[in-house]
Amino acid sequence: MDQDEMDVLRQRRMDAMKREATQKQEWLQQGHGQYSEIPDERAFFDECKKSKNLICHFYRDATFRCKIVDKHLTLLAPKHLETKFVKIDAEKCKFLVERLRIVVLPAICLVKNGKTVDYVVGFDDLGGTDDFPTEMLEWRIARADVINYSGDLLTPPIAGQSKKPSSILGREQKKTIRGKADDDSSDEDDW
Repeated sequence: MDQDEMDVLRQRRMDAMKREATQKQEWLQQGHGQYSEIPDERAFFDECKKSKNLICHFYRDATFRCKIVDKHLTLLAPKHLETKFVKIDAEKCKFLVERLRIVVLPAICLVKNGKTVDYVVGFDDLGGTDDFPTEMLEWRIARADVINYSGDLLTPPIAGQSKKPSSILGREQKKTIRGKADDDSSDEDDW
């Protein structure tokens, strides 16, 4: 590779970086990078037209689990500038809730190119518990190709963490009457 080819490659990379920087600035001007509330259905459709990727959380103030989803989406919004993160009160947009067939809250609507591609309804897809990690929600949203995800889409992020301790031979350790050194001495598993 001679100097001319190196200069051509360098120039191409510089142009690509400039395009990425201008795209990032456009996204920030459109409100990407923050988790905001939209007032009504008209604003929802406007946001769908403006942004290529949109994540909309349908919530209700009285639902505790909606606050849990809010916490996770607030953490994900600055991390994924390519997607607009919004929330809308399900009680204020009856037409949209009926049209999108939203029955269970919290419901996260995943929109790509103005079309709904997937829903995350409740916490069943997120492990079925209230204390799921943000990475689990990020992985679930990435399965719909609405955000750029660097991990493995085939295995959830907590799949490798939930293994029970095993012995050197790879077999599962059995609980004994006297217990082990790492025994937490709880009686939850005894019955």
